[in-house]
Amino acid sequence: MYAIELTPEHPVAQLASFAEQAESNALDAVYVSHHYNNRDQFMSLTAMAERTDEVLLGPGIANPYETHPVTLASRVATLDELSDGRAVFGIGPGDKSTLSNLGFDHDDALRRVLETFTTARKLWDGERVNHDGTFEAVDAGLNYEVDEIPVYVGAQGPHMTRMAAKHADGALYNGAHPKDLAWAREQVEEMADERPEEYGEFDLAAYASVSVAEDEAEAREAARPPVAFVAAGSPPPVLDRHGIDHEAADDIGQAISAGEFTAAFDGVTEAMLDAFCIAGTPEAVAERTAALEEHADSVVFASPLGPDVETAIDLLGAVLDRRSR
Repeated sequence: MYAIELTPEHPVAQLASFAEQAESNALDAVYVSHHYNNRDQFMSLTAMAERTDEVLLGPGIANPYETHPVTLASRVATLDELSDGRAVFGIGPGDKSTLSNLGFDHDDALRRVLETFTTARKLWDGERVNHDGTFEAVDAGLNYEVDEIPVYVGAQGPHMTRMAAKHADGALYNGAHPKDLAWAREQVEEMADERPEEYGEFDLAAYASVSVAEDEAEAREAARPPVAFVAAGSPPPVLDRHGIDHEAADDIGQAISAGEFTAAFDGVTEAMLDAFCIAGTPEAVAERTAALEEHADSVVFASPLGPDVETAIDLLGAVLDRRSR
């Protein structure tokens, strides 16, 4: 799978146009990110479903805090119906920097994510659900039929990655550096014996922040906002793997939470850019993508894509076209 992530910082109509463009560039899927301060994720996906025919569509990722997990399962199922079976359920704990603005924390994040998608699978299978765990549901069910929908867990730390490898169809692993994907592959392989055979093969997707442009300096400058979010949300082992100062990453997270985005983006260091983004010319992006694929099964080119999204989608399409030849 080769896919892109679109961020609803753009008008919905423009996002739908980007999705059309991605489909014309032979990309396999389009994911839409979620933060409460951007446009609505599922309304954006709806517009994309109406403007495309083949690409898979899904949240990248949805979190199970702001929306009740049963309602979230129904939203994904509705997207699947609207898109004629093209939905993918990207589910993860969400961005703690913005969730904290709404009074949510990440207590029991792994349990809540696991309980959310296992409950969703039961609902999609037509079961009525009683659940008393990180959330409650009493005799909950869907009043319409749902086809099978693949589940991809947004992961970065060891526990979420291993849980995904055991229970989900795939992982949207938040990493853009080969050493991170090599580490993630080790976690997946450690869980191989515990994964039920009926789940089939596991898809480890590198969910990699990418910024591509003909001008390398412009590409790197455009990468600062998403790298700020990645750095702020990275667990200590990930920061240590790249020699990133914990206090600097924490300062960025506090700035994001306070809405001081300029300060957050200015706090991004060159080391953070190198660790958490593929930023540069099409040739550089192609080379780094090949390095990721030594460990990953799929690649999702995630925000920002480039200083100009429309141009970046075409450049990424050209990268993939060269790689296929």
